[in-house]
Amino acid sequence: MRPDAAPARTVPAPTATVPPDAGPPPRTPVPASVAAQDRPADGPPPPDRPARDRPALAGRGPEQALLRRVLDGARAGSGGTGTLFQGGPGIGKTALLDWAHAEARALGFTVLRAVGSEAEAGVAFGALHQLLWPLTGRMRALPEPQRRALAFALGEAAEPVRGGFLVGAAVLALLAGEARMHPVLVLVDDLQWVDSSSAAVFAFLQRRTAEVPLAFVSAGRPEGPAAEGRPGTVVDLAALAGDDARALLGTRHPHLAVTTAERILQEAAGNPLALVELPVHLHPDQARGVMPLPRRFPLGHRLERLFAPRLDRLSREAAHVLLYAALGGTAAMWVTPALPDRPDPRRADDVLDEIETSGLAHLEPDGRLTFRHPLVRGAVVARASGPERRAAHRRLAAELPRDDPRALGHEADATVLPDDELAGRLQEAGRRLALRGGDAEGALLLHRAAVLSTDAEGRARRLTWAAAMAARGGRLPYAAKLLEELRHAPVPDDSAPLYAYAVVYVDQSHHVDFESSFTLLPRALAALSRTGPGAGPFDDLAEQVYFKLLLATVYTSDARGWAALRAHRHQVSALADLCRRAWSDPARTAHGTGTELRAMAAAMSQEQQAGAAWLLLWTAAAVDMADASLWRRFLGQHAYATQGSIAKAGGYQNYLRGHWDQAEVCLREAEAADALGYHCNALLFRHHYAHFLAGRGDEEGLLAVDRAIRPTAERVRMTFVTDHLTHLRALAALGHGRDEEAYTALAGLTPPGVLPAGLPWFHLPFFDFVEAALRTGRTAQARAHVAAGDAARMGDISPHHAFLLAAARALAAPDEEADAHYQAAYRVPGAEQWVFELARLRLAHGTWLRDRHRPQTRQTLQRALEAFRALGAAPWAERAARELRSATVRTGAGCPLTAQELRIAQLAADGLTNKEIAARLSLSPRTVGGHLAKTFPKLGITSRAALARALERGTP
Repeated sequence: MRPDAAPARTVPAPTATVPPDAGPPPRTPVPASVAAQDRPADGPPPPDRPARDRPALAGRGPEQALLRRVLDGARAGSGGTGTLFQGGPGIGKTALLDWAHAEARALGFTVLRAVGSEAEAGVAFGALHQLLWPLTGRMRALPEPQRRALAFALGEAAEPVRGGFLVGAAVLALLAGEARMHPVLVLVDDLQWVDSSSAAVFAFLQRRTAEVPLAFVSAGRPEGPAAEGRPGTVVDLAALAGDDARALLGTRHPHLAVTTAERILQEAAGNPLALVELPVHLHPDQARGVMPLPRRFPLGHRLERLFAPRLDRLSREAAHVLLYAALGGTAAMWVTPALPDRPDPRRADDVLDEIETSGLAHLEPDGRLTFRHPLVRGAVVARASGPERRAAHRRLAAELPRDDPRALGHEADATVLPDDELAGRLQEAGRRLALRGGDAEGALLLHRAAVLSTDAEGRARRLTWAAAMAARGGRLPYAAKLLEELRHAPVPDDSAPLYAYAVVYVDQSHHVDFESSFTLLPRALAALSRTGPGAGPFDDLAEQVYFKLLLATVYTSDARGWAALRAHRHQVSALADLCRRAWSDPARTAHGTGTELRAMAAAMSQEQQAGAAWLLLWTAAAVDMADASLWRRFLGQHAYATQGSIAKAGGYQNYLRGHWDQAEVCLREAEAADALGYHCNALLFRHHYAHFLAGRGDEEGLLAVDRAIRPTAERVRMTFVTDHLTHLRALAALGHGRDEEAYTALAGLTPPGVLPAGLPWFHLPFFDFVEAALRTGRTAQARAHVAAGDAARMGDISPHHAFLLAAARALAAPDEEADAHYQAAYRVPGAEQWVFELARLRLAHGTWLRDRHRPQTRQTLQRALEAFRALGAAPWAERAARELRSATVRTGAGCPLTAQELRIAQLAADGLTNKEIAARLSLSPRTVGGHLAKTFPKLGITSRAALARALERGTP
């Protein structure tokens, strides 16, 4: 889509689909390229695209529908009265004319086009000449009076014209002749600048469009001498609505960072031209979100010239008032300083009247000067000289408190040379902002302070602070850019720990690389043990460094990390050490974590909780306790840094607690994280999404996610992700009945009877391993695993650990004890919250009850089936439905099969071989064959192929 521009310009060459015949030379030279645009005389070119298959313009659906009706009417011989699109500069008028042009050509129209020009507004019939140039060779066919009148109007004859009406009649006759061969579309852009003579002819044509297969569509601004008396349908074009503006920006500039796109949407205020043009004039790093956006956007010549004529007509005083307002003041504040000393109040009023009369801005009742469009503000600043802007910034700074961040920003904008005093004040203001949680804003001030620093050491120190604050404030690409600047100069010793923290933050979150965590962070902790934990907004730097080291160690299981964490645990809080114990070797070190975590959180003030947000969330995540009651406390904290952690916790809890309808949120969060530069978070969100796919048995989707994230995880030795993916593929195989495959994969993660220290989430595959072992006839291995869980007091770690151990114990229990263990598992506090695992427990219990003809069989299986269906866990739901059918199967003679016969028959009906059935039920293949031999005559069948139908027939 090409939004319209409305600059003063020379008359462009006409565009048409009819080639000119030989004739007198035109008044305006025509480039040779025009001929390449014309169609052959024998008809229109074949369309490049079907007429009704042209892309829609963002937010202009009703207008496009109107244009289609206009074209359809012209084709049917009833053109109507003409259509005028009216709107301000850049609103998209030309884009609609371009769309109509392409649509009409595809439908076989002859398209004639003209564009009004402010510079040519005094040239009589100049616009008409553009329009008719392709048809001038056919003027000879007109009646003599009309031909001569039109020839004079177009500068091709010396005889005076006898009136515009005669010229109008000649033009109508010329168009009617063309319309007998092809319907005609006339397009006139920038109608407000069309010369009066041509405008009169166009008005005449619009009133006559019903007489010939002719459509007349024009576009112009509401102001101007041609605005009155325009016949036809007038359509006022408004700014694009939010979604439409976002769609246009995304189509034309798909690679903008999210933050950059949001700022452009705000600046453009729905103006299509601004949406298209503003990103073009940004530095590539600003477009990608690496560098901060400018406080004012560079407009470029195309946008700036939209308002240039009116700005140039303003008095010096009025221009100064607008400049002060554009840079941060209001008219009430800045009329006086913009005028000479001791101005006459009446002169101030005159200046305000001049501004309002210009239409560029208006004065609100409260004294604020509001620009007509955000683009006006940018044009005002762009047209001011450098000295004028710096002088205005100085005056703005003088009107604010000396250490106000706004005043400091104006001072910095007014400063050309290094200024260490100002740099110090900027640094202090940035520190104050960071202490209030404004890390990202503080980073901008620290960066400006670094630029103004007079010595290399001070510059490096301030850049280090800026990088660390930018990282913590969610501006990772910006932090990476600042760190790149730091590579060219040594970092002072007193800033080395903070530098290490910033580098690791960016490496982990942005580059998805953990090696620097093990080379830089232990040294940083050692240095902090000598100098203290930190200062200012990083007074807990030791704690934050420790947390980053813990994060890298959990993700990679790197022995260097665990050793450093143990060595420096005395430097950090009890909460940080609890987090280490929860993750390091939970089967042996995490007992009581849930209870301790609740007690610590309850004892903290709200301010303390805010500072410890990441540690609280990560400790809770280790024991599956990061529920909404915890993370909702931090919803307003630390920009995306904490918000991303909250979203990850929420996504995983949605899986654990059965909110599987929220699965797609993980993908949206992954896209948002990627756009912000948090590529590690994006990987983890997709990893969380894989859990839902595995539970649902969507192996194709799971494989796609695996292929997307495993290569990166393997490159950086991120075993946290690769091991999880192995577990999830085993879970999907278990759901689909590939029990041997599932067991092999799970045994590779957690061997029978072993709760490995290198698997901090050992509890998650614990229940799965026991089920897979039992399904493959490995009862001893299953019971060894349960015994290991009991010996490790697994149930004392957290409610989820307790439930999974109780559920596994029930599955592996001897027959005489099993029902009691199932009931005990149901009674574990909070058991109902683990929806998927509870449904699987009920499925196993229901099957056990059915095999023994116990009461509650159907109710237990039915509850499992309902849960699986609600989750969308298709293979598990199918198995529950099959078991439920088996619970009620009867033979035609009314004698039920034995429980064992029913079970074997159902598995055989599902296509399992005798050997596979034997492995699943811990029987010999010969025993399976014997049961089937007894089953066939009871069901009245003679082959395995008839089993499924016979079992279905036996269902009441």
